[in-house]
Amino acid sequence: MASLHAGASPSIDKPGDGVKITPIFSSIAEERFRGEIAMEGLRQLGYNVQEPEETEYSVMMVALANGDADFSVHLWDRLHDSFYQQAGGDRDMVKGGVVMPDVKQGYQIDKKTADAYHIKSLTDLKRPEIAKLFDSDGDGKADLTGCNPGWGCELIIDRHMKSYALGNTVHVNQGSYFALMADTVTRYNEGKPVLFFTWVPQWLSSVLLADKDVVWLEIPPAENQAAGDKSNHPEDKIETVLNREFAQKNPAALKFLSEMQISAADESAQNFKMHEGERKEEDITRHAMEWISFHQDEFNKWLNDSKAAASVSSL
Repeated sequence: MASLHAGASPSIDKPGDGVKITPIFSSIAEERFRGEIAMEGLRQLGYNVQEPEETEYSVMMVALANGDADFSVHLWDRLHDSFYQQAGGDRDMVKGGVVMPDVKQGYQIDKKTADAYHIKSLTDLKRPEIAKLFDSDGDGKADLTGCNPGWGCELIIDRHMKSYALGNTVHVNQGSYFALMADTVTRYNEGKPVLFFTWVPQWLSSVLLADKDVVWLEIPPAENQAAGDKSNHPEDKIETVLNREFAQKNPAALKFLSEMQISAADESAQNFKMHEGERKEEDITRHAMEWISFHQDEFNKWLNDSKAAASVSSL
């Protein structure tokens, strides 16, 4: 996908000068923030950053492997491992670095119900009397707010429903996740029990506070879990990933995407601004520029290290 315009000669200060670079991101607006930070760094390195493609994670990996896009900042190491491997894995792509080390995904319930009924594990929902506490439509089953198709977490939920034989006691609600979560928050505010799948970073962690308003449910190892299956672990990390050929030809971009890192807390805080109404594209771009300004020394180090990497490779 990358191309060098005829006659262009990259400089030490702008090693990406004349090189087109195409990002590919998820279609979830709440994940655009980190992408804006990455694109600004690459622009400052001289790259001609194209308008990002947006798609689902499995398609994203195929596009990167085939060279239809050059980089992404959206690869969850465990959650999306099957997408990465099926698209060609390390043969066709390169993992740059950990862009967000402290992420987590799993199930939460309100703390009041957890404490009152001593609910600690996802498998506690196998008990009909426990599941019924989270029944919001009168069918006797717990109502679980689940993930959109294509996100990857919907596959995790489906696997857990089967692995722990929860099909008879739990109903998974799928639709527009954030609309469903708005209803879930309303239920919580009305004092009703809630059960939902979630992840950090996300605005929800600023609304329903872990260990104060809600608690994480333990996910015990499943007896029939396949060997090498990474998806059962709630703790995860988000990595940058590049097309392998592009990475080999562009050491400056690879270095920048290997060093760039933001915290889940920072992205959750930005997502909360979006939740409060600042969700236009220009708002997200402004949030990213403000983050860069606040972390200018760190950002400059990433740029300088990237320039140095390009300089060394050109010798």
